[in-house]
Amino acid sequence: MSRTTRLSSSLLRAAAVTGVAALTLTACGSGSGSGSTSSGSGEVKVGLITKTDTNPFFVKMKEGAEQAAKENGAQLSTAAGKFDGDNAGQVTAIENMVAAGVKGILITPSDSKAIVPAIQKARAKGVLVIALDTPTEPESAVDALFATDNLKAGQLIGEYAKAAMKGKTAKIAALDLAPGVSVGVQRHNGFLKGFGATDKDVVCAQDTGGDQAKGQTAMENCLQKSPDINVVYTINEPAALGAYTALKAKGREKDVLIVSVDGGCTGTQAVKDGKIAATSQQYPLKMAAEGVKAVVTYAKDGKKASGYTDTGVTLITDKAQAGVTSKDTAFGLENCWG
Repeated sequence: MSRTTRLSSSLLRAAAVTGVAALTLTACGSGSGSGSTSSGSGEVKVGLITKTDTNPFFVKMKEGAEQAAKENGAQLSTAAGKFDGDNAGQVTAIENMVAAGVKGILITPSDSKAIVPAIQKARAKGVLVIALDTPTEPESAVDALFATDNLKAGQLIGEYAKAAMKGKTAKIAALDLAPGVSVGVQRHNGFLKGFGATDKDVVCAQDTGGDQAKGQTAMENCLQKSPDINVVYTINEPAALGAYTALKAKGREKDVLIVSVDGGCTGTQAVKDGKIAATSQQYPLKMAAEGVKAVVTYAKDGKKASGYTDTGVTLITDKAQAGVTSKDTAFGLENCWG
């Protein structure tokens, strides 16, 4: 699911030298370009910190924030870790943004627990902090959460897989994210709930980090352990495509059901092509756009966003199953990202 964003070469060099988040300031709505700072025009300053800036999910999230900032007369600062899990980079980005005078920060936490002290410091200085996509631990560490219901996303593909198996005994492989990451845990548990299974029913579980190459290796390992696997749950579509590659190498791609979560354009096309049976589509652009609007509202009237806002999820498949609500890939490709 990885692709490179349009960072300037100077920013790429800076990220490599510092080893922390790459920070780009953009005065959205003022006509100034990347690298500009506040012109004192009174624009509301909003910060967006993503896990990485190469993952298409976060690329789309950034696009949503940029568009919303432009429409609402806000100045957007963006930052990202060098890799998924770069908590130190995100901490530095928070500190930089607070120092720059942002009114609110939108963040997809790389480490849901380790980021909390930095968030608490920002909030103590009057900065509104909203988590996008990934909740903090505890969730109350931020003012609000705008995200997919990841438990529901997993449950939808679990229900679909159960219906698609039509009573056949399932031999389940779970290609997960990483230990303790809330998004991965919720999707995994949701899948099991939807399927009506428990971890005891999973014949092989492997962590993939959401990476395609690691997904392929994980699937190869699972096939060695349990050659009769016939259902594969994956944390995201890159892991699903890695699993598909491993299954195809064994001539098993047509008799193993693969289900996933994300709804990126590559993954949705893979559903259309028959490589993935179904995926739960989420909407990162909406998360960021609503987050920017919330910060602008806070700056103007002091009203803080609070609690959890569900930004929606839709099951995408071209092989609908009775009793499971879904949309086809035509809808999915119209609403995908990446």
